[in-house]
Amino acid sequence: MSTAYAELVQAMQLYFDGFHEGDVETLQKVFHPNCHLISGTGGTLVDDPMPAVYDRVRGRTAPAAAGQPRHDHILSIDLAGPECALVTCRIAIAPKLFTDYLNFVKLDGQWRIVSKVFTWVKIEDAAGAHPAATAQAAE
Repeated sequence: MSTAYAELVQAMQLYFDGFHEGDVETLQKVFHPNCHLISGTGGTLVDDPMPAVYDRVRGRTAPAAAGQPRHDHILSIDLAGPECALVTCRIAIAPKLFTDYLNFVKLDGQWRIVSKVFTWVKIEDAAGAHPAATAQAAE
């Protein structure tokens, strides 16, 4: 487990870079193909499989191409054992600031996201809705 935290930080860099650059190939390195992205923001359950997520990433202007600032931030890494972890992070794709709960499993020596539960607020509302996001939203 001594290298697990560093490996998870590396996996998170793929996650952050993939979304910021709109790079599906990079995202495929960190997401397990069976992963689902789940949210209840606004009172409606959203349950997207990875093909739908990748289509959405391909169909929008990447935050990097739009000149959007990055708000990437790992909030916590909870390592439950040598093959199971929960990473909580923040990431922005304007106009939204997301808080993500990423369940990782180490498979064949690689950390992969097997499920993601998330919520979001508008970046300009982040200070009021997420007190810990104040500094991130101001960057």
